Amino acid sequence: MTTSGGTLVLAPAHQEPGSGRPPGPYARLFHIPGARAFTAGNLIARLPMGMFSVSAVIMIAGERGSYALAGAVTATGLAATAVVAPWTARLVDRYGQARVAVPATVLAALGSLALLLCVRHGAPDWTLFAAYAATATTPNTGGMSRARWAHLLKDDPAARHTANSFEQAADELCFMLGPVLAAVLCAAFFPEAGTLAGAALLLTGVLLFAAQRSTEPPVSSLASRGRSPLRTPTMAAMLAVFLATGAVFGSMEVVTIAYADGPEAGVVLALQAAGSCLAGLAYGRAHRTARLRTCLAAMTALMTLPLLAATTTGSLLAVAGALLVAGMATAPTMVTGMTTIQRLTPEGRLNEGMTLAVTALLGGIAAGSATGGWTVEHAGPALGYVIPAAAAGLALLLSLVPAQVGAGMTKARLS
Repeated sequence: MTTSGGTLVLAPAHQEPGSGRPPGPYARLFHIPGARAFTAGNLIARLPMGMFSVSAVIMIAGERGSYALAGAVTATGLAATAVVAPWTARLVDRYGQARVAVPATVLAALGSLALLLCVRHGAPDWTLFAAYAATATTPNTGGMSRARWAHLLKDDPAARHTANSFEQAADELCFMLGPVLAAVLCAAFFPEAGTLAGAALLLTGVLLFAAQRSTEPPVSSLASRGRSPLRTPTMAAMLAVFLATGAVFGSMEVVTIAYADGPEAGVVLALQAAGSCLAGLAYGRAHRTARLRTCLAAMTALMTLPLLAATTTGSLLAVAGALLVAGMATAPTMVTGMTTIQRLTPEGRLNEGMTLAVTALLGGIAAGSATGGWTVEHAGPALGYVIPAAAAGLALLLSLVPAQVGAGMTKARLS
């Protein structure tokens, strides 16, 4: 491992003593001093991202007897996050990860505890909306971790690609395990257990992550006077692609839950996440990478498999296998998309740029969930799989047209 311009460049791989072969690309990443520590803290902080909404729905529906109220509260939290998250990310870029992430996380944890108390003690319904909206200050922990890798590996594109692939696989793993953990805690102990555990994990993880100051990106003077990522050419086109991609995820979840219509839904959805996780790890080891539009074309093609399985076989097992294969296009698409966002974002505004992409994803997930639910109700669960396939096709089209806007985006390639 060598240094260049204040950043790290991984030296050519040498054989590890007694191993007989050089370390793989992921092992080389974690030879960087401090990488294991900040990654461990970030994974702990990221796990609750898949827990909070499930825990809130179980807690509110269990105590108040209304899934409609539970859904409305979580939707309000999602909308608040879409508004607040870019501002939180901008503060992170301007003042540093540790100085902003810790107080923002404390406020979010207090919002979760306030929600718990309001539900537990029968407070008016409006207090649930207010409390859950306070959790919108939760920092984008995945974005902060990617920003650290981008800083540490600034002069090593191949290693940066591996790091981005690892982060995407970690996202999939956390969103696969989070809902399961939340459901188990709420069922095994009490309805508020998932929310309590999520808040504790989030705060603990962010504190551990923020304590690793040696790997924290330095604050750039450009963070306060540089132009907004939204003013970067082709950024709007990229965010539109992320919006449509989010609709794939949101509709797929709702349609699959309706199709399975039972506890098997969680296992089936976990298979999709598992396929994405494995594909992300494999993609990180690849010496050659694909263009974004190629990844989107693959995702569009593979998203037709669950539709074909559901409409031609009617077998949940066949749909589960189709989702496992379809999920394999997700991580490469997200890795390539996030890398493109990093390239388009002005210097000093990286956290803000990546958080805008996540915000677009969240907006797409909300729209996809609503559209998928409407389609299931009016056309049936099997035909509901038309929506994720159509959303993937829309994302592909948005990456291609208009040509003068999309050209810079579609030419972006990982070295």
